[in-house]
Amino acid sequence: METDIETGQGSQVIVIAEAPAPDRVDDWLSPPLPPQRAALVAEAALADTLDVAAAAPVTRRVLALDGAPGDWLPAGFRVFGQRGGGLDERLAAAFADAYAVAPLPMVLIGSDTPQVTVDMLGDAVASLESGEADAVFGPSTDGGFWLLGLRRPDRSLLAGVPMTEQNPGRVLLERLAGAGLRVALAPRLTEVSTLETAEQVAAQCPSSRFAAALSASTSGLSAA
Repeated sequence: METDIETGQGSQVIVIAEAPAPDRVDDWLSPPLPPQRAALVAEAALADTLDVAAAAPVTRRVLALDGAPGDWLPAGFRVFGQRGGGLDERLAAAFADAYAVAPLPMVLIGSDTPQVTVDMLGDAVASLESGEADAVFGPSTDGGFWLLGLRRPDRSLLAGVPMTEQNPGRVLLERLAGAGLRVALAPRLTEVSTLETAEQVAAQCPSSRFAAALSASTSGLSAA
């Protein structure tokens, strides 16, 4: 549901991402891909994610960005620079910054799940808007999480969560439950973190820009 934020009703989606560029792509992309090809794949994943966020049934759309916006950014997004050191701090800051401008329920995703759909985001925000849940947790197959929804920011939920270790999702889910929050679960998705998982995700969204960019970038890879 899209409403006027002055009424205090509605919701917002936050995409947290790094600007795709050859000198700042994820390790799983380069190597094995040359940096220029890796940047094209990363840009396609981000563009697909932003398109879904742009079509989601929310009041506001926010991009928490590390880097500078490019022509891949659709209209209608409020852009914030990322703050903090580790990913846990940057996630907490993204929630706080978005809520400071518009105190509406928030659903945050990254750009590592380009197979995300409008319905997935719609279901997540509906749980928060209706008051049926205080938080929404989207588990990933690697033990992490691809989506986190909150009715209001709380730094203590994220600060210190070991994002680079095994099962950060379990730690976060325990914190949500320990805080007494009613938690709704989003579908379990595979996050793109290796070339193998990239190919799995591309097979789930074969008509996406991500799938096309990955196919083009890996073509003749052994000779590249």
